[in-house]
Amino acid sequence: MKLKFIYVIVAIFGILGCKSPEARRPVTQNSGSFINESIKRNKKLVAKEEAIILKMIEQDSTRNYIASSNGFWYYYNEKSTDSLNVEMPEYGDVVRFDYNIKDLNGNYIYDVGEIPTKRYAMDRENLFGGLREGLKLMKAGEKATFIFPSHKAFGYYGDKDRIGTNIPIITEVTLHTITQEINTNKSDN
Repeated sequence: MKLKFIYVIVAIFGILGCKSPEARRPVTQNSGSFINESIKRNKKLVAKEEAIILKMIEQDSTRNYIASSNGFWYYYNEKSTDSLNVEMPEYGDVVRFDYNIKDLNGNYIYDVGEIPTKRYAMDRENLFGGLREGLKLMKAGEKATFIFPSHKAFGYYGDKDRIGTNIPIITEVTLHTITQEINTNKSDN
């Protein structure tokens, strides 16, 4: 009788022990609230910066500001009137340009003399996003002033020197030359 009882107990434990393992729940659960709060903060920051910039533009009736589809504003200080000069930089083209950086009050952060003339291969080298997109709107010989919200300029990190966290900037850019990319992969037939 004892032997039958032991077999029954072993069979019960065997049946109960065969159930599939259940996934363990994490000790702490992340609901994504940090990310959601960060999104809310960033949207408020962008709206605040855009309101300041739009107010600044509204008060300046002497210039014809253009709203870029890339989230910044600009106007031409010197626009090309040469009808033969229609080329704008494209991917891989090398541009040579000068620029300065000011805060929204017009105080220089970096003057033209402090930043050497840049040679930049379009979209192949590092350059802050707003300036990279702004250069694509210019022709050789033109001078334009761009107003970038912080997320189009140096963003949260700044430039780790003179531009702090989330600082919108004004940048005057003079595009000297555009050298078209020479595609060496073309075969001569």
